[in-house]
Amino acid sequence: MTQGAQQDRCKVALVLGSGGARGYAHIGVIEAMEARGFEIISISGCSMGAVVGGIYAAGKLSEYRDWVCSLDYLDVLRLVDVTWSPMGAMRANKVMEKLDALIHDIQLEDLSIPLTTVATDMIRQREVWFQHGPLLRAIRASIAVPGVITPVTLGDQVLVDGGLLNPLPIMPVLAAHKADIVMAVNATAHSPQPVSLEEMLPAAEVSVEQEVAGESGETVGRWMRDVRRATQRLWHGLGSLADDKDADATSDAEARGKREWGKLDMILQSFDITQAALAKYKIAGYPPDILVEVPKTVCSAYEFHRASELIRLGRHLADEALERHLGVEARRTLPGAETPGSADDYYNDNDDTVS
Repeated sequence: MTQGAQQDRCKVALVLGSGGARGYAHIGVIEAMEARGFEIISISGCSMGAVVGGIYAAGKLSEYRDWVCSLDYLDVLRLVDVTWSPMGAMRANKVMEKLDALIHDIQLEDLSIPLTTVATDMIRQREVWFQHGPLLRAIRASIAVPGVITPVTLGDQVLVDGGLLNPLPIMPVLAAHKADIVMAVNATAHSPQPVSLEEMLPAAEVSVEQEVAGESGETVGRWMRDVRRATQRLWHGLGSLADDKDADATSDAEARGKREWGKLDMILQSFDITQAALAKYKIAGYPPDILVEVPKTVCSAYEFHRASELIRLGRHLADEALERHLGVEARRTLPGAETPGSADDYYNDNDDTVS
């Protein structure tokens, strides 16, 4: 049997982890798998993994990809709907309105690919798995980063980002007994040394980026000036929510806005560190057949204007991981080699909450 024939029949249970903007790499991973003929038969996702997994299962990934790749820094700022709620700094209403326009009122049980999204119940301090009900609600609960995006209240549950307890939800797909392999994408991977997105991309693609920017750097310069102006407007917007009646009050409000934004940055970076450690434990406890790791240093969790680069990075890392897997499988099929295990070998009972 040829490798191509094997790939055409290979059924994959896919795990998409949290990671903020780095979760755009999930799109590239899916593209790489489809290009090789793999069939995704089950998905579990957390946070951005829930977003990408849900949209893919709903058949709207190409439209979502086109949208996020069109966003520049200023567009991302326009999507930020600030609130002074003590439960979170942002509501995420504008983003959810866009997702609603894509997937409407589709139910999880009606998706063509079984999907589990993971959130965290702050009251009971345990995971909540969404496998039934509105897809939009399941996504919104899974992306509610504590202190950053307001939580979702569902009955007596207060639901926040599933990454708080399980940034790489491998367990839900291990029940997909028809899967040939389990593939996980960890978008909060720890790296011994900080590595940038440019360093991770193949040299040819980096040179293309530089060419697009222009040898003189004028495009980059304009972009940076736009960033500074936009950020100044953002600080002014944050300050104007207070009762700033004179110039001194405005200055104080702007300074307070900057401090609050610094706090958000600190929350997100702290969340990244915690998720990276938790993901390592999940991988050790339930090792996937194929693991794609996106270092958490390639970009900040909120750099949502870098979708094109991150998608390319996901595709590149997935190609490398799939090549390694195919090489290992080829060696295992040699006479005398052990027969590779299946996802069933990893399946164990668990006490996670299922909703």
